[in-house]
Amino acid sequence: MFWYGRGAGGWGLFAMSVSVVVFWALIITLGVLLYRSLARPGGDGRVGGRPPGASPDQLLAERFARGEIDEEEYRRRLSVLRDDRGDGPWDGRRRA
Repeated sequence: MFWYGRGAGGWGLFAMSVSVVVFWALIITLGVLLYRSLARPGGDGRVGGRPPGASPDQLLAERFARGEIDEEEYRRRLSVLRDDRGDGPWDGRRRA
């Protein structure tokens, strides 16, 4: 037990304790990261489970289908996206 003269000493015990805590923190962190990467929906390179080139109309339709927004909100946002009235922010005219 006392192979190093008088033992590890105060600094040796402190360093050993810190290194054990760091070791287990790294092991747990690696395990969590591995789990999250394998359990992620759409882990085939898609962003958030959607194809990379999803249009705003498609994203809005998905939110409506999941029930995140109601029909009134869907129609209002869709009209803003499509700019039916021509007075939206994307009608090609410059606003003052």
